[in-house]
Formats: sequence, structure tokens, C-alpha cells
Amino acid sequence: MAHTHPYHSFMLQAIALADKAKWQTCPNPRVGALLVKDGVALASGWHKGPGLAHAEALALEDARAKGISPADCTLVVTLEPCRHFGKTPPCTEAILSAGVRHVVIGALDPNPEASGGAEILRSKGLRVECGVAEQECLDSLDDFITWQTTDLPYTLLKLASTMDGRIATRAGHSRWISSPETRSRVHELRQHMQALIVGGNTFYQDDPQLTCRLEESAEALCPKQPLAVVATSRLPEAELSLHLLKKRAKETIFWTTVAAAASPKAEALRRKGVRVIGLASHARPNVRGHGMRAELDLAEGLSYLRKELGCHYVLCEGGGRLGLALLGKGLARELHLHLAPKIIGDNEATPLFDGRAPIQIDEALQLRVANAVPSGEDIALTLRPATRPLLSSPAERRS
Repeated sequence: MAHTHPYHSFMLQAIALADKAKWQTCPNPRVGALLVKDGVALASGWHKGPGLAHAEALALEDARAKGISPADCTLVVTLEPCRHFGKTPPCTEAILSAGVRHVVIGALDPNPEASGGAEILRSKGLRVECGVAEQECLDSLDDFITWQTTDLPYTLLKLASTMDGRIATRAGHSRWISSPETRSRVHELRQHMQALIVGGNTFYQDDPQLTCRLEESAEALCPKQPLAVVATSRLPEAELSLHLLKKRAKETIFWTTVAAAASPKAEALRRKGVRVIGLASHARPNVRGHGMRAELDLAEGLSYLRKELGCHYVLCEGGGRLGLALLGKGLARELHLHLAPKIIGDNEATPLFDGRAPIQIDEALQLRVANAVPSGEDIALTLRPATRPLLSSPAERRS
């Protein structure tokens, strides 16, 4: 819908309500709802967690507590009201019982068990509009849509670079590109993840811990550390003095080739408690230099994390090649890019992304900026794939 829709700004307010419960509703969607009358939002609600009341029911309850008749209001909700009995009753029944006559919906529900609420409300004579601020609603619901339409976890990619797009000097030195405030933001993000992923170069060069290390006062927010995942065709010797092997062996997973997963190195790692997972791969020519390199099936690895280990949120902090592979295959749904106001100015310094060789500019991967905020001296950008297909049809958006 165009931004001129009279309920567009209210839908954005409903999204802001929904996002108060970000990370908390898994595997449910985060949803916000408002009751609006004469251009004023009079009541509100948002879903706060699995098994708890839905946003619509809470908004109706809020209205009644304030002595407001829902029948005199328009209901604005970010996701189509559910029509099924789950852990809570159908929202469609609550809406009908309250006497609401006009419902404005941001996005339709991708869950076949719950979808169809809009049509039920229409069949009962309600005026129902769909697709208001739909792209913004889809962004807010993107994790839920990913869980409903794929067997993958919701995957985020975090990278930090200088203004000229370098993540390390030609000698491999990268500490610290980012400001202390940005590093703190990264650990706040880590606390919501079930797994952190890096590539082989990061594993060998940086010896990372891949843990959430918040200030002492916030340690309770991260009671369980995320799993550590290393994507590499070069398995290490089990005796190497690296942090993940010495301190976190039972929480560490290697994604590697099928052949490497059957090697003596893999067996030695497994004896330490490390999981070694062989993924399908194919040989790909190096864009620069000679020879071939193995490209792992990252989707297979991500599916393993979701189906076998229950990971719903995953963060990749690998280098440019791993990040590019995730973006190129549409596997990373968010790119958190932290730009530091520094310029290395060296063409041999490690680039932010590497591994493609397009000839035409229209062959470039296309992203869109979803958010940009200061982070200490840095700029924190949130980027998303160019589009997610809209769930409502033109006819539904016109109704």
C-alpha cells in the first residue's frame, strides 16, 4: 500500500509494539495490535511469548479496561488474526465477539493452520484491508516466515569494516576496527543466538571464543552460551592449542566436506566431543589465483542446526567469503554491517567481501538498508535482501 493509506502510521506503531518482544516469541511470530478511533490509538497489545495471549486479544482487553468499546474502533494488526485453536483461542472469534467492524492487516499468515482469518472476518460482514505497510510487517515477521516456509534457522550475518571496505590489513591485523560500543552491540546480539558461525580463516587466525561476554550485571541474560560452528574444508589437529578445542569441544561443530568428515582427523576431534558434520560440496575455481576450492552446502549445515539441535536464531561472524556465500544464496536474512570511520587505503588489505567476479554492475548482489544508527564512532547498518515476496494479492490489498 502507498504511504498515503490512513492507517499506515498506525501500522508502523503496531510494528514498534511487536518489536518490543523481539527474540522472545520463538517459535511464534511477534505481533502488535492497536484499536484506533477518530485518528487516535486508544488501546494496544502485543504478543509477549509462546502460550501467552495474542496481540489482538490483549488490545481488546486493554480497551475494555479503559472503558472503550472495541465495536467503535478499527483494529490495526501486523499479522492476519488466527482462526485456529492452538495454545490460545482463535483471534477471529475474539474480534467477532467484540463487535469490531473494520480490521486493517499488515501481512497474511504463512502458517496454513492459522491462515484464513481475513476471509472468515469478511464472510461475517467485516471490512478487512490487507497489505498496509506490508513490507515493513514482513521485515518484522521475517524470522517467523523463515521458520514456517523453510527448515532453516533465521540467520543473521555480522561484519565490520573500514570505510573503504576492508576487514583486516594485508598482514591480517583487525583488532580493533570497531568501537567499544559496537563490540558491546555484538555481544548483546549474541545473547539471543543458539549458534555462532565462522569460517576456517577466522578460526585459525583469530582463535575466537564465540561466546556472549556481556558486562557482569547482564550475565544473567545469557545463561547458555551459543554453539560454535566452524565452516572449513581444513580440519585442525585435535591437539592444537585453540580455544574451541581446549575449552568448548562439546559445544563446537565443524562443517566440512564428506571426505574430511570420514578422516582420522575427524575421528580424533570426535573423541574430544567435537561434532564433525560432512556436508555436500562442489569444487569451485578461485576467482583470484590458481586452483580450486571446496564450496560447502551451507543450507544443509543450517538445516542440521535447526532440525537436529533446535537452533532458531543463528549468527554468522565469518569473513567476507563465507558471508558472501550466505548472502548470495539468500540464506542470510539480515546483514549487520558496522562501518568504522577508518580508511586503510591498501588494495592488498582483506576485503569485506570476496569470491565473485561480475562483469556488469547489474550482476551485483542487491540489498536494501532497513536501519542505520550511530554506534559509538561507527555506523551500524542493518541490511536485508532486496525483497521478500508479498503474501497478499493485489485484490486483497484493494478490498
